[in-house]
Amino acid sequence: MRQIIALGGGGFSMEPDNPLLDLYILKQVKKSKPQICFIPTASGDSDNYISKFYNFFNQLNCTPSHLSLFNPPTRDLESFILEKDIIYVGGGNTKNLLALWKEWGLDDILRKAWNQGVILAGLSAGSICWFEEGVTDSFGDGLEPIQCLGFLKGSNCPHYDSELERKPAYHNLIESKKIQSGIATDDGVAIHYKEHEISKIVSSRPNAKAYSVSFEQEVIESELQTVFLGSY
Repeated sequence: MRQIIALGGGGFSMEPDNPLLDLYILKQVKKSKPQICFIPTASGDSDNYISKFYNFFNQLNCTPSHLSLFNPPTRDLESFILEKDIIYVGGGNTKNLLALWKEWGLDDILRKAWNQGVILAGLSAGSICWFEEGVTDSFGDGLEPIQCLGFLKGSNCPHYDSELERKPAYHNLIESKKIQSGIATDDGVAIHYKEHEISKIVSSRPNAKAYSVSFEQEVIESELQTVFLGSY
């Protein structure tokens, strides 16, 4: 089964004392010690980001690794990726992520991994990238639409509650038909897709939500059922 878990924000880098979303991701693998690989391309392979990943996941029952395109572990990236159970993509600059992935052929490798049952996950840029389109600040001047990989239909807008300009920008882009309808996610929310359908929406924060946003004469924002995973 093909699975993608798209986080609007949260996880080990944003909520280091709240492991609920990352534990949820790990639990989707029916193995006692899943292999989870972090791809920090969007952050330019930030050393601090990579350290946070290892510091967090080394404490859990899994085998963490990471893939750098600036210092590749092997020429055979496909074999490296396909042996993993979970691919976890970090946040940062979505445009740079997509450009580098395409240059290295990683977009095709990740599609193959997805088709073979490797769980794809990520937050912010690591969420946007799986959809047809996303809302990004990668261009450095406001929020704009960006064409992404298209594993999932529609558009995606992360950080819906934490960045004040996100909601009006997403509404305006949909209303002006510069971006297609899609899903917006607050920080602390993960949307779990099985195949192309939403299977479950979970949150690490009691009031964090996900929304369907579309346009029919006016912008329609509909709150989606979200399951809170626990408490701090």
